[in-house]
Amino acid sequence: MIARHADWLPGLAGPGTVVTSGTLEVRLAATPEEIDAAQALRYRIFYEEMSARASVEAAATRRDRDRFDECCDHLLVVDRRRGEGAAGVVGTYRLMRREAAVRAGGFYTETEFDIAPLLAVPGPVLELGRSCVDIAYRTRPTMQLLWQGIALYVIRHDIRVMFGCASLPGTDPATLAPSLSYLYHYHLAPPNLRARALPDRYVEMNRLAPQDIDTATAVAQIDTRAALAALPPLIKGYLRLGGLVGEGAVIDKDFNTTDVCIIVVTDRVTDKYFNHFRRAAVSGHAGSST
Repeated sequence: MIARHADWLPGLAGPGTVVTSGTLEVRLAATPEEIDAAQALRYRIFYEEMSARASVEAAATRRDRDRFDECCDHLLVVDRRRGEGAAGVVGTYRLMRREAAVRAGGFYTETEFDIAPLLAVPGPVLELGRSCVDIAYRTRPTMQLLWQGIALYVIRHDIRVMFGCASLPGTDPATLAPSLSYLYHYHLAPPNLRARALPDRYVEMNRLAPQDIDTATAVAQIDTRAALAALPPLIKGYLRLGGLVGEGAVIDKDFNTTDVCIIVVTDRVTDKYFNHFRRAAVSGHAGSST
């Protein structure tokens, strides 16, 4: 049974807190039907739009589901013009805390990376995953709304570290060499936080030299501006939050992606969403109630 989460932020802005902007709201899924709608949205985007390889079960049900779903919280973007509940779901993010991972038998990220350094961090940690937004809603305001919801969740549960698998499109590391090398040279996590791709799945990220190396000895250098521009918007969003990456990438042939482990230490975050909601939480005015 999946529990209801209508009181996901008691003590900040009262039970039933959501973040709203116009007809859009961000909140946790409150019913199995809303979670099912999130899984249907994930299927449409991952399998129909992005051409991931569906299992027989996924193709039959037209749902992206796995064993982690029943243990997670599901953050939703709901457009009330389309419906107040499941009918209005236009975006989702899957959130898994340490205690939920114990019930699920581990974090999803552990299927690709050794995250022992992250698990050694004392206090609450949070895995972010299965992020997707309907194509008609992929706008800056929608993404800001999602991150406001995550910020409130981080405050509510006193999260110290966030992490997850973030994907680059395609499975050819040579084609992705600028992006992978840029992340390795400019955003590699320190050793005490450095998750590492599992040995049997490890793909080298250090493929091009950084720009500040002696050009006489460099075979090829990163064009940092082009490499940053080529990164998927989600990864660029993590970097704006102070995001770091683990060592080694992983090819996911089912999803037709190359994955990196993203790590965000929340007490280093300077992004306006976290600053705004931390200040609001202290003053007792975080979020909007509906």
